[in-house]
Amino acid sequence: MEFFRIKRDIPFMRHALIFNVISFLTFAAAVFFLITRGLHFSIEFTGGSLIEVQYAQAADLPKTRHAVESLGLGEVQVQNFGTSRDVLIRLPLRGGMKQTELVGKVFTALCTAEGGQVALQSTDKGDRQVCQAAGGEPLSLQRSEFVGPQVGDELARDGILALGVTVLGIMIYLAIRFEWKFAVAGIIANLHDVVIILGFFAFFQWEFSLSVLAAILAVLGYSVNESVVIFDRIREAFRKFRKMSTSEVIDHAITSTTSRTIITHGSTEAMVLAMLLFGGPTLHYFALALTIGIVFGIYSSVFVAAAIAMWLGVKREDLVKATKKDIDPNDPHAGAVV
Repeated sequence: MEFFRIKRDIPFMRHALIFNVISFLTFAAAVFFLITRGLHFSIEFTGGSLIEVQYAQAADLPKTRHAVESLGLGEVQVQNFGTSRDVLIRLPLRGGMKQTELVGKVFTALCTAEGGQVALQSTDKGDRQVCQAAGGEPLSLQRSEFVGPQVGDELARDGILALGVTVLGIMIYLAIRFEWKFAVAGIIANLHDVVIILGFFAFFQWEFSLSVLAAILAVLGYSVNESVVIFDRIREAFRKFRKMSTSEVIDHAITSTTSRTIITHGSTEAMVLAMLLFGGPTLHYFALALTIGIVFGIYSSVFVAAAIAMWLGVKREDLVKATKKDIDPNDPHAGAVV
């Protein structure tokens, strides 16, 4: 499906050096901020407290978030958990406060925000805090857990392992489907996207959570898909246009996929921007990582992956074996029949 077709090939590779210099400087800046500032990890990685409460009615998340943030406990996460009545609250580590004291402080703030008062109720399992109001119990404490730093370290290791396995799988796939030069170009381009996303999060000190890690893994797959489409079109162009140079073939391949790129990535970016603008705090950084990743994924597939493949010396013989059908009898440079 094409909304439009560009009749004359755009000379992308003529400006490949300039765009890659810009790309290198952006990459270097991202690495610099990662080293000097580091990432602002969420409590999944650093450890903290989890508190689950259940409201009698559908929870007002902004009101709940404001009540918790007013305590000054650091950066907190408040989100629905299961139903609209269940709310999960994540709190960072508080060195000078016990878990029971922290839970009691948060539950009291939530109860007060609902116009109730906290009281102790005796049960078979001991005393428990309840929120009492004129109309009954506006909310109840379901559970509270402490996540230690050891769990965060394990999650970090697993995240790095997942990223490494994904990169290795992509490289093997590209090497089998195309040629090792494309595999190297594709991996450099994909890592370029990942590091730049991390650089944004390091520079602005946005919270890096498991959802952001999931977004980065999604960007890896999304970016390599665009690279595969362009690589596939390059292979077709090498077969079809024997008189073209490598740079001209790449220009033709990118130009011929421009309409598809605009339709596909435009639709995806519209959906991600909708999540970013209307998804609330829970989806904010996930959508933000995807937004940055999609933009740089397009850029890297066109100006980084294709250019690196060209500089590595990819040629027709690397991708297509000559046959009688492929050879143009009017082409004096046609190779021998294999």
